[in-house]
Amino acid sequence: MSVGNSQSLDHQPVNDDCQGSWHQHNPRKGQFTMRILKTITTIGVAGAMALTLAACGGNAGNAGNAGSDGASSGGSIENLKIGISLPQKTSENWVEADGFFNDTCTEQKLDCTLQFANGGVAEQQNQIDAMITSGVKVLIIGAIDGTSLGTQVEKAKDAGISVIAYDRLLLDTEAIDNYVAYDNFQVGVKQGEALLEGLAKIKGDGPYKIELVAGSNDDSNSSRFFNGAMSILQPKIDDGTLVVGSGQTQQSQAATQGWDPKNAQSRMDAILAQNYPGSEVPDGILSPNDTLARAVLTSVEQAGKEQPVVTGQDSEVESLKWIMQGKQYSTISKPTLPLVQNSIALAVKLASGEKDIKELNGIQVDEEQYNNNKKNVPSFLLEPIVATKDNAKDVYKDEPKKLEAVNSVG
Repeated sequence: MSVGNSQSLDHQPVNDDCQGSWHQHNPRKGQFTMRILKTITTIGVAGAMALTLAACGGNAGNAGNAGSDGASSGGSIENLKIGISLPQKTSENWVEADGFFNDTCTEQKLDCTLQFANGGVAEQQNQIDAMITSGVKVLIIGAIDGTSLGTQVEKAKDAGISVIAYDRLLLDTEAIDNYVAYDNFQVGVKQGEALLEGLAKIKGDGPYKIELVAGSNDDSNSSRFFNGAMSILQPKIDDGTLVVGSGQTQQSQAATQGWDPKNAQSRMDAILAQNYPGSEVPDGILSPNDTLARAVLTSVEQAGKEQPVVTGQDSEVESLKWIMQGKQYSTISKPTLPLVQNSIALAVKLASGEKDIKELNGIQVDEEQYNNNKKNVPSFLLEPIVATKDNAKDVYKDEPKKLEAVNSVG
């Protein structure tokens, strides 16, 4: 497997230490590997039948091409060429994805090219163009900006390349086959519920003053997270249970460009200075991920104020420690491994010629929820889980690295 431009940004909150062995990453290796092998075995049998039929029909030349092209023509999936284009490494889940994709492609003997676009949108466009030229059969794309890759995915479609949107939906194009992600609207719903739960548990009776933090506007997931959370919080704002002290209730006002924690912290510094004099402090802060949660908590701490109830997402190791210390209230568990494994399994199915796929490793297709402004994109959605101090040991019992972080705090 070739890996390109995998360096981290200067503000990356974690080290790229997830390149260890499969066993280090995956305590449930058997469960997911068995599913993948079942898919691959089925494809291999079908491929062998297709090759036999082609040869019996006297078209030996085409049969030979099918074998060299791999699964895209019905043959073996070994050395199937897959292009994996991911955004900047701005959070721990993307670092984990690097290691998991590497391990999975190596184990399945797939010819994968993985690149991170740490230089921005133009770099990601160029990287995908190069993958298309190199002859990949499937593209797995985690976009920096879901609206910026229309030209590239149209080129892929014209070349007969299948396109999977990974974690972030590709917008404004019909040239996308499937979307694989956690149910991001439900992530927001669970964050909103966790914020209300934490406020009642820690701050007592309301009303409560809160602040809202959103992700980057160029990430198509940001609106899903925010809208999911606001489906829970807006009724409480309307009835006076919640008051947004700064008055910044729109996603555009709460957005954090580039998911950069520096931007989140400086915005919170300004909000505190302008709206919370003396010892006043928000009772709670809605944060869409762990990196930004730690940034706003740092802002509050540096202002010398009492810590608020703060949500998060991604189960980053440092935030798990903060949760067990009582500094951060919650996170969302979205294990990267099953997301990677299901994306590769889907790539193999598409490369084998399967169409209108209805089920993937027990996940039923959702054909209604995700419209990218051009079509309803058939989606395979994994279930997110809220983690707090009360249930963290159970949530992460099958993830040794994260369980170690949970248990490291007495």
